[in-house]
Amino acid sequence: MNQRITVGLVAFLALCAGIVGALYIAPPSVEGEPDYFQTYPEPRTISPFSLVSHKGERFDTSSLKGQWSLVFVGYTFCPDICPTTMAELNNIYPELQALNSVEPIRIVFVSVDPKRDSVERLAEYVSYFNEEFIALTGEHKALFPFVRNLGMMYAIAESTDNPNYLVDHSASVVLIDPEARVIGRFKPKREPGKLSISDSQQILADMPVIISKQ
Repeated sequence: MNQRITVGLVAFLALCAGIVGALYIAPPSVEGEPDYFQTYPEPRTISPFSLVSHKGERFDTSSLKGQWSLVFVGYTFCPDICPTTMAELNNIYPELQALNSVEPIRIVFVSVDPKRDSVERLAEYVSYFNEEFIALTGEHKALFPFVRNLGMMYAIAESTDNPNYLVDHSASVVLIDPEARVIGRFKPKREPGKLSISDSQQILADMPVIISKQ
């Protein structure tokens, strides 16, 4: 089974799961505190950085201002967590866009595998899920401090001479506010026998509350 078929199957299964989840999770309320979001004690200012988008354009701190950014770290050759998370985020994307927010809500995928994830490959990858998603890449010397600044990590434990090497990375979805500050994250659910990914329905439930407090 080639990678495109695998990603398609994952996306379909995630869509089915999202439909089922929507039937059992009540519509979000803007009152009270977020139920699932892990808010950092203080917003974290992002140090200056410069990456490249899947459109070949410069992406820096100014690119994050004036919008809410749900940021996920991964790589296109990831066999499970990445395509599943991307499919889950796509599943709730129309509802995120419909929220009462002055600033738009964007999905940002940061590839930490610059050797294999070219701009062209990233463009193809994100368009498979949603053409409005943003994908970023860069050299490790730019990626590593940026990812650490977000409160996440990644590591390549084996030789990249192996064409099928894996990349270890955080599975949380980090939220950046319209002032380009990291304010917290949605941590992955850890259940025996299941992928540890952030729950898209939890994100959808908490985003209206978070937005209302800004």
